[in-house]
Amino acid sequence: MALTLRRISVNSGFRRAIHHVTLNSVKGQRFYSNMSKEERKGVDPGAGGTVISERRGTVMVIGINRPEARNAVNQETAQRLTEELSAFDQDNSLNVAVLYGVGGNFCAGFDLKELAQSSGSLKLEEDVSCCPGPMGPSRMRLSKPLIAAVSGYAVAGGLELALLADLRVVEESSIMGVFCRRFGVPLIDGGTVRLPQLIGLSRALDLILTGRPVKAQEALTFGLANRVVPDGQALQVALELAEQVSAFPQLCLRADRDSAYHAVFDSSSFTQSMQYEFDHGLPVIVAEAVTGATKFTLGAGRGGTFSKSKL
Repeated sequence: MALTLRRISVNSGFRRAIHHVTLNSVKGQRFYSNMSKEERKGVDPGAGGTVISERRGTVMVIGINRPEARNAVNQETAQRLTEELSAFDQDNSLNVAVLYGVGGNFCAGFDLKELAQSSGSLKLEEDVSCCPGPMGPSRMRLSKPLIAAVSGYAVAGGLELALLADLRVVEESSIMGVFCRRFGVPLIDGGTVRLPQLIGLSRALDLILTGRPVKAQEALTFGLANRVVPDGQALQVALELAEQVSAFPQLCLRADRDSAYHAVFDSSSFTQSMQYEFDHGLPVIVAEAVTGATKFTLGAGRGGTFSKSKL
């Protein structure tokens, strides 16, 4: 069922961006665009589109490329972000994605200028399982890790995109917050769902109700930021982190990640969470753990699980 809002228009391209939904017990919900693999290969990262991407080994780097608008997301950008993250999730040769903003800001939310200047009607699908959100990929449940490299502003819908990530590397001068509060724009891209789970209901309500800015150190204290780095280094640190995470045995990593998300968002009880963890971890013991234990026994894992790590 579609909800129609008058005096707001979105071109048909946004609605055509997603045409298929697949559900999987492990991967959750994923949205797929109608762009073919051949078309994706023909996209030039340096062509100046609203979203640019680059493959670095097993890591996909995706950049929001609207620096003149502090990387506010318009219809085209929302569509392209969904396409890029869907392509990443489907590509078995990629392990981790990094999302960042070009030009010093992560994302200032949805493009309110485009919203205000539009006419006609905007149809928003009420069934969140079948279509992307206004910001694009915000309703996705990726099967592999996503790291956000946050610089400058990550506010309103931009904060919601950052919340989509598993980890957030935040620069010292960055500002996060629910800035859409002052304009009467609701959080409909997962902000009220993910934020309380990440930082607790009390702190989440503080941000949601006041719309106040949150600096990097406070975000780190809250758990909203996972790393705080000097200005200009978020992307590099996020890439290094992505490469380290990508080097681990991936079946085990994804099973543990999936179980953690299941326990937080989908499980009905502690017992059910424990059963899910065991059921999805058991196949990994045969697939990866035995091999890992053998390497450890032969000396490749000298230092055991307590060996030094840069993470």
